[in-house]
Amino acid sequence: MKPFAESCVENHAPILAVLRETFADRRLVLEIGSGTGQHACYFAPELPFLTWQTSDRAENHAGIHAWLSDSGVPNIRPPLVLDVRQKSWPIESADAVFSANTAHIMDWKAVAAMFAGVGRLLEPGGRFALYGPFNYGGSYTSESNARFDVWLKQRDPASGIRHFEEIQTLAAGAGLELLHDYPMPANNRTLVWRKRNE
Repeated sequence: MKPFAESCVENHAPILAVLRETFADRRLVLEIGSGTGQHACYFAPELPFLTWQTSDRAENHAGIHAWLSDSGVPNIRPPLVLDVRQKSWPIESADAVFSANTAHIMDWKAVAAMFAGVGRLLEPGGRFALYGPFNYGGSYTSESNARFDVWLKQRDPASGIRHFEEIQTLAAGAGLELLHDYPMPANNRTLVWRKRNE
C-alpha cells in the first residue's frame, strides 16, 4: 500500500501556483525530503519542462517508488539517498531546489546543513523554494501554529516551527537572497531565494 499524507492534497494547488512562476525558466529541480512521493507525482506532470529529482532518506524510498511506479510520469527521477547532513550530496548541481514541510521536522543542525548544501548545489541564479510554517518577530502567526509547535516538540524536542529571521540568516550565509515570501493556506508560507552571482 502506498503511503499517503493528507497535507500534500491540501496544499499542492497553491504551491503549484508559486512553482509555475518561480521555476518557469528552470530545468532541473532537486526535491529535498520527497516523503511519500505525492508532491513529485502532482507537480512534475504540471511542470513538464522540468526534470524532477526526488530524494529522501533511504527508509522513505519504498513509498516514493510506489507513487512513481503508479504515476508513470516521465520527467520524475527515482529518489536519491540524501540526508542533508551528508558532507557530499549525491547530485553535483541543479538550478532549482524545492522542499516542503521539512524545516520544522529536522533538528536545527540539519536545517543549517540543508541551507549550506543548497548554497553549494545551486548554480548562480538558481532558486530555492521552501514551504512550511514559520514564526515572525518571535511570535506564532496563528493559534493553530502554536498548537502545532507544541505537538511537534512533544514528538521530538529538537523539532519545531522555525523563526523566519533565523532562517534568513542561514540563507544569507549560503549565498541566497530572498525574492519572495508568499502567504499560503493554513498559516503556511512559501519562501523563495535566489543564489547570488559569485
